[in-house]
Amino acid sequence: MIKVLICDDQEIVCEGLKHILEADSEIKVVGVAHNGLEALDVAAETQPDLVLMDLKMPVMNGVQATRKLRELYPKVHILILTTYTDDEWLFNAIRSGASGYLLKDRPRKELIDAIKGTAAGEAYIDPSVARKVLENVNQPPEMRKAKIKISLSPRESEILHLLSMGLSNSDIAQRLFLSEGTVRNYMSDLFSKLDVSDRTQAVIVALRSGLVDINKL
Repeated sequence: MIKVLICDDQEIVCEGLKHILEADSEIKVVGVAHNGLEALDVAAETQPDLVLMDLKMPVMNGVQATRKLRELYPKVHILILTTYTDDEWLFNAIRSGASGYLLKDRPRKELIDAIKGTAAGEAYIDPSVARKVLENVNQPPEMRKAKIKISLSPRESEILHLLSMGLSNSDIAQRLFLSEGTVRNYMSDLFSKLDVSDRTQAVIVALRSGLVDINKL
């Protein structure tokens, strides 16, 4: 059972999300918060596995709350769910430790899949969000040379492209006719080569270094 805390400043949104999530037998909503500060208190009481986090909220926004939650509860996964697509907000959320980023217009099945995948250690990033973040963010000097330093095999490049599209390990395995174990091994090698620790950071490095073409996602 995946214990989920919903954090959104709109009560009607929280009620709708709770109704959608609790219709799935593998998910239990253990708490609801309407700002980041409240989320910290509710998280302390409920010990969720995953926090479904909006970005723009009063008192304490989603970026600040994500950073604090990661400090206090490093094992808790945080999945951003928002309509707010400003580049700076989302990139700051990445740096603060969020594991995934979805827009609220995604189908409910995709939301459910993202929650389950994120709770299992995978990460999801909405293609439109990735585009907005990465087209406008300033690249640090070390990133500008990343493409020269990173050498990937054709299969690794293929997997990295599918990863950047938001596909889970199981989806990639089915697409390439591989076992999930084989895909996980490739992921481990990719993380090592890209010098990252999770899927989201791998996508960021891949797009910013030119290993994946953002126009083909």
